[in-house]
Amino acid sequence: VASRGGANRVRIVRRLRDRPRNANELAEALDVDYNTITHHLDMLKDHDVVEPSDHDYGKLYFLTDRFERHAETFEEIIGEVDAE
Repeated sequence: VASRGGANRVRIVRRLRDRPRNANELAEALDVDYNTITHHLDMLKDHDVVEPSDHDYGKLYFLTDRFERHAETFEEIIGEVDAE
């Protein structure tokens, strides 16, 4: 069973696939506390899934090129987890 944190990280990645967003936009769109979102973004950054823009205020998050190259595998894994 996937952790709740894992589910939130999947939701963040899916939103960022649409377009770059800042932490506040993600918190509103996903109805998750801002501090929780920033925690997940930090974890995703540590694992080279997202990268922040250079701006501090309203910093946008993008999916990394490395992640984009493996996005199809990500969706396959998520599909298998969702099926369980």
